[in-house]
Amino acid sequence: MTFRAPVRDIAFALETVGHPALLARAFPDLDGETVAAVLEAAGSFVDSELAPLNRRGDVEGARYENGKVTAAPGFAEAYRAFAAGGWNSLAADPEFGGQGLSKALELAVYEMVHAANMAFGLCPMLTQAAIEALAQHGTERQKRLVLPKLVSGEWTGAMCLTEPQAGSDLAALTTMARPDGKGGYTLHGQKIFITWGDHDATDNICHLVIARTPDAPPGVKGISLFLTSKYLLDDARQPGARNDFRPGSIEHKLGIHGSPTCVMLYEGAQAELVGELGQGLPHMFVMMNAARLQVGTQGVAIAERAFQQALTFSQERRQGRAVWSADQPAMIYDHPDVRRTLMLMKAKIEAARAICLTTGVLADLARFADTETERAAAKARQELLTPIAKAWSTDVGVEVASLGLQVHGGMGFIEETGAAQHYRDARIAPIYEGTNGIQANDLVGRKVGMAGGAVMRELCAEMLLTAQTLTDLPELAIVGRRLAQGAAALEHATGWVLANSGPDALCAATPYLKLAGDVIGGWMLARQALAAAGSDDPWLKGKVALARFYSGQVLTQAPGMAEGLTDGGADLEATSAAALAG
Repeated sequence: MTFRAPVRDIAFALETVGHPALLARAFPDLDGETVAAVLEAAGSFVDSELAPLNRRGDVEGARYENGKVTAAPGFAEAYRAFAAGGWNSLAADPEFGGQGLSKALELAVYEMVHAANMAFGLCPMLTQAAIEALAQHGTERQKRLVLPKLVSGEWTGAMCLTEPQAGSDLAALTTMARPDGKGGYTLHGQKIFITWGDHDATDNICHLVIARTPDAPPGVKGISLFLTSKYLLDDARQPGARNDFRPGSIEHKLGIHGSPTCVMLYEGAQAELVGELGQGLPHMFVMMNAARLQVGTQGVAIAERAFQQALTFSQERRQGRAVWSADQPAMIYDHPDVRRTLMLMKAKIEAARAICLTTGVLADLARFADTETERAAAKARQELLTPIAKAWSTDVGVEVASLGLQVHGGMGFIEETGAAQHYRDARIAPIYEGTNGIQANDLVGRKVGMAGGAVMRELCAEMLLTAQTLTDLPELAIVGRRLAQGAAALEHATGWVLANSGPDALCAATPYLKLAGDVIGGWMLARQALAAAGSDDPWLKGKVALARFYSGQVLTQAPGMAEGLTDGGADLEATSAAALAG
């Protein structure tokens, strides 16, 4: 179960999604040499420190005893090394101790972290999201006392939304924040599924909690955001007395056993308002959207981990005769269907990686582009791609992990090989931070309609231009033709979604998101192929082969998908549960 961080693949992906141009415009002190050094150092760290803990974290897991949570063996020490190495502060504002690097580079590093040890990566991932929320909406006191500790990694952050009766319906939450008469609040209630809500890796843990005040209106307009920490803070940033919240238990889960998922009980915990009363949901969405893009990156990461193991196994396992080998028994990599499976895994990983990194570049441009017009355009495309990055990439993570089991055959179903862990770990990513169905609803209900559909249509137009360029190159002409067909199918489906808002569009939401991810992913691979075209380097020639292969295996299905999703929801509406039960 050896793992090697895919530094070269990630560096190439960053180049082809426009990261060098971003650096030249917005990060003049961050040159290509520095980027390469950061990626190499991150790869070395995750390979040596995090990857060896992955299996042990799965087998032994985090523990809950006597009201306390203990991280999986080795995790606390690894976290402290992670923070000491500066990996927690990559893209944070230098004003609060951050390094001020690009969001895209941070995502690239975190892909390696998640691939090496997904359960570990969840802890700093949520801290990053807390940093973004406080940087945008925190009070000056919160920024002064809390942000530097989160940025340094001395403290960690947790996002506290879900309640037993509410699930994804945040309007139904009941946790109460009562004014304490001293300018603060006391929290009363229960939150569930709180990732790394308690642990022993740091001195303090800061919770961002959504709750209601006693006089708040019903529904989401009555939600506010509050900051509370495991230990009370003094003005010198030192943890003081224990606050009045605690873990009630940790969940027993299908996967990510090394990540403590806590039931948290707030029993009069002292808290501070973050931002404005009644604006808790938009404030929390700063944190959630940051986490959603990171979760998309997790999908890429767990797919990469599963692929590496399957590829290694395919070259070690020998069985039967193969048409591409004279060896008997031949390594199973030389059986056509096994190689087809591996190429599909690799192609989807690279497509998903490029979608996530592109979204990261857009996040940077939305802040640092030269003009307001450019910043607004980048922000709009970032918002369009975020639900696709989250949902499509995490679906890829599950699909690739499942295909990895298939490559292993019966050995993949046996826990000792480790392939099953990747499948179990991957399965949570399409669920948390807003299920993929919610992402699809967001895409068709809000994002596609931005500017009357112009944002998606402009993206389709760019893909068609790339397709035209490809058709002028003999080795990529077929990719160009298939990309053009895919972009046209997406444009047609977009027109239908815009004309059929409401139930019909919601019924088509998940197929539409898949279509968008498939086509945009093909565009990303086509751009990589353009960058690699004409090279004699076998590794670069492989990029061209992957684009051609993806265009045949995935892009060719786009017209049929577009036609199918326009059927509307009549059959869904008319079919009762009794009819399905038989």
